[in-house]
Amino acid sequence: MNILLLEDNVKLNETISKRLKLKGYKVQACIDGAIALEKITDGYSCFILDINVPNVDGIKILKKIREFYDEIPVIIISASVELDVIKESYDFGCNDYLKKPFFIDELEIKIEKLCKIQDEHIYFDDNCYFDYKSSTLTIDSKEQRLTKKERLLMNLFLTKKNQVLSYETIENYVWEGNFASLESIRSLIRRLRKVLVRDYIQTVVDTGYIFKAN
Repeated sequence: MNILLLEDNVKLNETISKRLKLKGYKVQACIDGAIALEKITDGYSCFILDINVPNVDGIKILKKIREFYDEIPVIIISASVELDVIKESYDFGCNDYLKKPFFIDELEIKIEKLCKIQDEHIYFDDNCYFDYKSSTLTIDSKEQRLTKKERLLMNLFLTKKNQVLSYETIENYVWEGNFASLESIRSLIRRLRKVLVRDYIQTVVDTGYIFKAN
């Protein structure tokens, strides 16, 4: 899982980053709000934002995140106990609020709770499902293990079933912020279509793709 951390206290930033990396998470750590703002579309599964940081505050970044992503968890960490600040954070779409000082264990628990897939088997048809834990796809009792990019694409499709996904959205999520050519995206789509057998993935001309499922 890829996490964006914004915390301008260098020591705390390093401490959080180290702990999360030990848990197996990939962490992009920022101490400047303007830099974090530039990175929000780089394919993250969770955002951890301090409010009072240089250049662009965490609330403004939260608002911008919600313009792109409705469901990706955002955790606010702040020393502020002002009710208006806490209310504003929730009004603009944060999922949880953690007051400083806090134990890193608390943050880990919140991340695990917010990002956990409740059901390891994600069904998209009566006899077809994706096992998130083992990264396998089962269609009519036939199991197929997916590559990392196939798994990420499958997860994206199943969290956005019957919704049009743009090329940019796929690039940001599957390639985790790295550049991907249109041909690379199409090649990945072809591979996944071959695995799926049935025509679940439909092309939306000049836009992207949609995963049609029950």
